[in-house]
Amino acid sequence: MENQYQIPSELKSAVDGKCPRCRTGDMFAAPLLSFRSKKMHVKCPACDLKFEKEPGYFYVAMYISYAMSVAELVASCVITYWLTGNMESPWLYVIVALAATLIFAPFNNRYSRVILLYWMTPMFKFNPKIYQQVKEGTLKA
Repeated sequence: MENQYQIPSELKSAVDGKCPRCRTGDMFAAPLLSFRSKKMHVKCPACDLKFEKEPGYFYVAMYISYAMSVAELVASCVITYWLTGNMESPWLYVIVALAATLIFAPFNNRYSRVILLYWMTPMFKFNPKIYQQVKEGTLKA
């Protein structure tokens, strides 16, 4: 008898921080809003996929995080101008930029790695057979 499983969407799995290959195992050891949110598993707890395929692999995530930070800073400064209409005080924008950087740092750290694994690494694509084996508990690691 064959079981039918509802395969989670790629976007939902990425937002939840699930493994890109099986979409069931957690990539991170803790939720986003915790003090241990930066701790990432070495391997997927469900399908045993090694996330860091080579030493220094996640250095690329720094560039993704940088691009995300620039977009957040530009957006926060534009919103600040739109709300206040103040172009005279550079300190207002410095404070807003520093606050945005500190607030979004955990988000950028986590999701730059998720973006790297999901959409920038072709070898980590979703595998329906592995997903089904994980759901059935028959995966041999």
